[in-house]
Amino acid sequence: MVDLSEYVTDIVHEPTQTDSPGFDLTVAAVYEVVEPGRIDFGGGELDAATTALHETHKRDPDDDYEWWTLRDGQYLLEYNESLTGDATVTLQPRTELLERGATHPTLHVDSLPRVPLSVGGAGLKLKENARVSTVVAAED
Repeated sequence: MVDLSEYVTDIVHEPTQTDSPGFDLTVAAVYEVVEPGRIDFGGGELDAATTALHETHKRDPDDDYEWWTLRDGQYLLEYNESLTGDATVTLQPRTELLERGATHPTLHVDSLPRVPLSVGGAGLKLKENARVSTVVAAED
């Protein structure tokens, strides 16, 4: 079994993030796409989309962490953690995310890009540093 902690850096709280199979990743920021990007065949007209940070709010003035209130729609997640080394891992949504009507694609990655988050139904309240994804060893 691969010890994923040797490939994950900028860890928030390792004992909590490793209490189930895989290594849980935490959300650092949520972005909205505010202007479209461009993709062409050859890459000569490739332009990034314009994004903006989604605002957060404290539920209580004494809280240490803030919350995002996400309506149904598409967002981009940015993680606190990074990957290092030569490992390719499988990034997948946590069950807790899925059971609340949100998801992101399962990807095989060797670095952590911003990941598209789909939120459905009544939306989602998401706390800073919430565990939303898990990385597991990639299967060949």
